[in-house]
Amino acid sequence: MNLAHVHLLLNHFPTIGMMVGLIVFLMAIPAKSDDLKRASLVIFFGIALLSIPTFASGTAAELALSKTPEVSKSMIEAHETAALVALGFMELTGALAWLALWQYRRLSRLPQGTVTAVLLAGLVTFGLMARAADIGGEIRHPEIRIGVEPVETAPAKPPLARVIGDAMVNLKWGWPASETAHFIGLCLLFGVVLLVDLRMLGFLKGIPFSTLHRLLPWGVLGFGVNVVTGILFFIGAPPDFYVNNPVFIWKLALILVAGANALYFTVFEQAWTLGANDTPPVAAKVAAASGILMWVGVIFCGQMLPFFGHSF
Repeated sequence: MNLAHVHLLLNHFPTIGMMVGLIVFLMAIPAKSDDLKRASLVIFFGIALLSIPTFASGTAAELALSKTPEVSKSMIEAHETAALVALGFMELTGALAWLALWQYRRLSRLPQGTVTAVLLAGLVTFGLMARAADIGGEIRHPEIRIGVEPVETAPAKPPLARVIGDAMVNLKWGWPASETAHFIGLCLLFGVVLLVDLRMLGFLKGIPFSTLHRLLPWGVLGFGVNVVTGILFFIGAPPDFYVNNPVFIWKLALILVAGANALYFTVFEQAWTLGANDTPPVAAKVAAASGILMWVGVIFCGQMLPFFGHSF
C-alpha cells in the first residue's frame, strides 16, 4: 500500500464531508440548535484536516498515472490546480469553524459573524471541491466526459502548483523565508501545546484552564502557518521527494491525529471546568500525554525526512 492507494480511499471525503457538514448546519438554522451547529463545525474542522493528506496523496496518484499514456496530462494538471484552490478554501473554512468552537466555549454562544463566515466559506469550498472531484473523475472515466475528447497540446500557461513550485525554487528568498515562517509557526504551536498539556498532566496547578484557553488561537495560528509553508515545501520539491518516503506518510498520519486531539481542549467540558489547584481527570491526562507525544513525533519525522527514505 502506498499514497496512491490512500488517495483512492480519501478523495471522496472532502466533497461528501462538506456536503454532510452543510446539511447539518442548514438543519440547525430552523431548529435553532447550537448543538447541531457545533456538530457541523466539528465536521468542517475534521474534513479540513483530512483534506491535507488527500491533497498530498494526489501527487502519488499523479506519478502512478504518468506511466499510463492514455491518460490526459492536461486534465491531471487541471485537477491539481482545482484541488489546490479548493484546499486553500477548505483550510480557511476549518480555521473559521475552529474559531467558532473556541468562541462558543468562552462566550457560551456562537457569534453570528463567525457563524455566517463559516457558512459562506463552506458553500464556496463545497463548490470548489465538487469541481475538483468532477475533474478528477473525468481523468479515468471517459464515459462521464461531456463534449470532445481533450487533445494534448502545450498549455497556454503552466498550472498554479507549478508556478508556485518554480517560485519556491527560483526565488532566492522563497525557500529560506518559508523555512523561517515554518520554524516560527512550530514554536508557537509547540509552545502552546506544552503549556496546555503540562497543566493537564498536573503541573502549573495554580493556573486555571480558562486562562490557558486564551492561548489556543496562537497555537492554531502556528499550526496554520505550518500547513501553508508545508504545502509550499511539498509543491516546491520534485514530486517523488515526499510521496515515496514512508517517514512523510507517518508525519501526515500524526498531524491528522494530533490536530484532532486539539478538539478535546477546545470543545469538551472536562478541560474547561478545571480551576486553579484542581486535579485533572484521567481523560485530560491521556489527551495531554498523547498530544505531546504526537507533536514530538511530527517534529521528529519532519527533521528525519532527509535521513530516512532517501528523499533528499
